[in-house]
Amino acid sequence: MMPKIVIPDDCPLVMAASPVYRGLASEFPVDCHDTLPGSAERLVERIREADIVINIRASTKFTAEVLHRCPNLRLISVWGTGTDNVDLASAQARGITVTNTPGVAAVAVAEHCLALMLAVARGVPRLDNETRRGRWPRGEVTQLHGKTLGIMGLGAIGRQFARLGEGIGMKVIAWTLHPNPALGFDLVSFEDLFRHSDVVSVHLRLSPETEGLLGRREFGWMKPTAILVNTARGPIVDEEALVEALSTGRIAGAGLDVFETEPLPPGHPFTRLSNVVLTPHSAGITAEALQAGLQMAADNVRNFLAGNPTNVVLPRRAGHL
Repeated sequence: MMPKIVIPDDCPLVMAASPVYRGLASEFPVDCHDTLPGSAERLVERIREADIVINIRASTKFTAEVLHRCPNLRLISVWGTGTDNVDLASAQARGITVTNTPGVAAVAVAEHCLALMLAVARGVPRLDNETRRGRWPRGEVTQLHGKTLGIMGLGAIGRQFARLGEGIGMKVIAWTLHPNPALGFDLVSFEDLFRHSDVVSVHLRLSPETEGLLGRREFGWMKPTAILVNTARGPIVDEEALVEALSTGRIAGAGLDVFETEPLPPGHPFTRLSNVVLTPHSAGITAEALQAGLQMAADNVRNFLAGNPTNVVLPRRAGHL
C-alpha cells in the first residue's frame, strides 16, 4: 500500500508552491494543509492516519500526547535544522524516525547574521528613517574591523558566520558545548566569551541545557558597547533580561531573528527599542536555501521508504546549529 503522507502546516505556503512538492505528489498521495493547525487537537485530526509527516513550521508541536494519538506514524521529516518542536524521546520510544535538513541554510543564516550585526553597529534602520524624513543625521557608528566576534556554537552556521566575521577583519573567538580544537578556532571559556566579545552571536540548538542560557549574569559580563545577535532560537535568551539590558544601556544593541513567542506579539518591548533590529525568523529563507531544504526533506522521505533513512535525529545532548 502507498504510504499516507501529510503536510499539516504549510503556512505561509512554501512546500505546495515548489517543484519539490509537484515531484513528490507525482510519486505518492500527499495531503497538504495550507493553514496552521492552531491546536494539538487540530494537528491530531490532520495526521491521525498518516504514515509520514513533513513538518514545515516549528510552531507545530509534536508532543508525546500527539504522537501517542497517531499510531500509524513512522516518520516525521522536518524541514529545517531545529527539532525542538518534536518530543524526540517519545518518538524514539514509539519507533518513529525523525529527520531534518542540516546545513542547507548555513550560508543564508550566516549572511543574515552579518546583516543584523552590521545594521545594529551602523544604525542602519535609524539612519534610513531619518534620511527618508528629510533629515541629514550625523553621529558616530561602530566600525567592526578589528573588533572581536564571539561565536556560541560551532556547527555549520556558527563556522560559516565566523568565516564572514574574519572576512571583514574581526578577531573570532568561540565557545562550544563540544570543543573540537581541530576546527581551528580560538576556543575560550563561557564567561570569557561574553567579557571579551564586541559582538556575541548565538548558534546553539534549543534544549533543556540551553533554554534561558543567556540572562542577567551573562549580560552583566558583556561590554556596554557590545551587541547580541540571535538567529538560533528565542528561548535560549531570557527576553526580560535582554529588554532590561538594552533599555538601561547595559549592552549597546541586538539583532534578533527569533523570539520566545512567534510571531512577535504587537507592542512587545523589543518593538519600542531603537537599539534593536528585528526580523521575522526569516534568516534561512532565501530562494536557494528554501529549495535545497525542501528537496532534502522530500529526499529524506524517499530514502526512508527505500530502507535507507538519512539525516536521522536522535535524542541528544545540547548541540549547535
